[in-house]
Amino acid sequence: MAPPLKIKKGRKTRGKTKGKPVKKSLPGRGRGRPPVVAGDKQKKRRINPDSYYSRYLYLVLKQIHPDIGISFMAMSIMNSFMNDIFERIASEASRLVKIDKRLTMIKRDIETAVRLILPGELATHALSEGNKAMFSFVFI
Repeated sequence: MAPPLKIKKGRKTRGKTKGKPVKKSLPGRGRGRPPVVAGDKQKKRRINPDSYYSRYLYLVLKQIHPDIGISFMAMSIMNSFMNDIFERIASEASRLVKIDKRLTMIKRDIETAVRLILPGELATHALSEGNKAMFSFVFI
């Protein structure tokens, strides 16, 4: 027969859970959202405001061609293009990190991803502009 289990003394619960039922959250429900009822209308999912580049695209356009405007549809297409390019670079850089069996993404991974995704001279210009922006940001 096994000896009885020893219970360590000295740990107190401060009466927080004494006699109260423990609430268990439903899987997949986070941040205390109420359950969706069949008759309720669901809200449209909002796009993260950080993924809108229209403000910056407009500023660049005005630097290059101050007298030219851009339509809403064209700005939407440019915004989608920017999101697509950044997503491609991020996924390629992530793949490179996994291949090297590392946990941290470094500058070299981003540069290699840009060289793999963008063709020829476009990659060279993108890297030079990126380095220029980084140096102006780091060495203010």
